[in-house]
Amino acid sequence: MSLMVSISGIRGVVGSSLTPETIVKYTAAFAEYCNGGTVVIGRDGRITGKSIGHLVSSTLLQMGCDVVAIGVCPTPTVALAVGLRKAAGGISITASHNPMEWNGLKFFAPTGLFLDADENRALWAIAERQPRSYAPWNKQGKHIAEPGLLDEHIKNILALPYINTATVRNKKFRVVVDCVNAAGGVIVPRLLREFGCDVIEMNCEGSGIFSHTPEPLPENLSDLCSRVRSEHADLGIAVDPDVDRLVLIDEKGESIGEEYTLASVVQFVLEKSSRNRSGSRVPPVVINLSTTRAIEDIASQFGVALIRTAVGEINVAKKMKEVGAIIGGEGNGGVILPASHIGRDAPVGIGLILQQLAEFGGTLSELKKTLPQYSITKGKVELGTLNPDAVLKSLEAQFSGKAKITTSDGLKLDFPDSWVHLRKSNTEPIIRIIAEAHAKREADDLVKQFTNEITKH
Repeated sequence: MSLMVSISGIRGVVGSSLTPETIVKYTAAFAEYCNGGTVVIGRDGRITGKSIGHLVSSTLLQMGCDVVAIGVCPTPTVALAVGLRKAAGGISITASHNPMEWNGLKFFAPTGLFLDADENRALWAIAERQPRSYAPWNKQGKHIAEPGLLDEHIKNILALPYINTATVRNKKFRVVVDCVNAAGGVIVPRLLREFGCDVIEMNCEGSGIFSHTPEPLPENLSDLCSRVRSEHADLGIAVDPDVDRLVLIDEKGESIGEEYTLASVVQFVLEKSSRNRSGSRVPPVVINLSTTRAIEDIASQFGVALIRTAVGEINVAKKMKEVGAIIGGEGNGGVILPASHIGRDAPVGIGLILQQLAEFGGTLSELKKTLPQYSITKGKVELGTLNPDAVLKSLEAQFSGKAKITTSDGLKLDFPDSWVHLRKSNTEPIIRIIAEAHAKREADDLVKQFTNEITKH
């Protein structure tokens, strides 16, 4: 498996494509990119994260950068800390939802946003320049450990204008939480207890040994669903290893679907904002091309503009910053609330969902029924010898005149009652297929149809 270098940073299989030489190469380049300024670093708890963290930290210090080390923490905590500490940049040591043998580096700009396409290209150009100049003995950086930034992240959430902790505490929600033995194991239970929840922990030990396939999809959360039922809990919560994606399980032990994490909080924030603005216009909502149409419907109900971008957190976040969006995110459970910071943040999503449930007064399954109903099915095709650009170009020609076509990020085909989005993954050698329709069977059929269309080539 070759190293994946993309807008999402670098990631690869440790000891194979992600080697110490590679880590030093890109970390040193990032130090140069940051002009030797302070860099915040954190890691998602994988068993390889500690040794990689030592390499990253030592390289930054050798390049003359001061290092603020948070330790095991969510990627959004790194993003928040970059802003709080006015750092020149940040590095999250994570491979997100990839399996345990993977790891990687995600790079943050001084804004607390990930590097965008142009910024990444500048970083990659520096990385290819050799040799690199290191700092002399008397100009090396200082290492500062700041584990307390997890507490600052929690305080940031509790202080959000949408949150009234007393209202939530009165509900005494019973919550089962699965943190896959990664970075969420400390912050998520702690945050839930701040909200007065009775917390049942699953896989919160932080061992770095993932208890199941780490992507928080329904097929990987059967134990969590069963535990919600057996504990008679109000809801279940699952996060991915670096805690930027949030998935909710209802009181029946059924996943409401990662798309509906974002749909729920969008409805909540728009409802609150419309009520509190006394007729003034609510700022736009920004989502990516693969996110459910339910959010279009919700935004329309409140008369709020909706903008779609290419997939990728930085694409959504940059557009949100540009237009002053009130909320946005991605349909993989990635909530972005600018009132906290402009990055996907599962703990922020947890706070909003708990507040919404407390004010709603019903169950999570009842809350979902109040939202527009769609079903998304996701698939993928291994690239192998396929030329993905040629495949998508051929399909664009085939469906010209039969669907509304968007090509700003792969190929999206919008039909009157459904859509399908085909795109090369930023993180894996695959073509992703995402389809949505009102009925699950229709979405499943679209994925099957386009899987067949792709494999014909």
